[in-house]
Amino acid sequence: MSDRAYPLSPQPEDDARFTRGLSIDVADVLVQHGYPELAGLDWVELQLALFRFLYGKGGAA
Repeated sequence: MSDRAYPLSPQPEDDARFTRGLSIDVADVLVQHGYPELAGLDWVELQLALFRFLYGKGGAA
């Protein structure tokens, strides 16, 4: 048994849960914790970070 739940394995080919709404929700939580509002390319970077966390392609394995 692994001590990690993420990244998901196997990686789904198309996950309907990974939406712009997910990114907006995460951004809202960041703002609620005192981080600045996202702007411009911040959205792309946030989506890439979420994707990598959820599905792999980097990070601690």
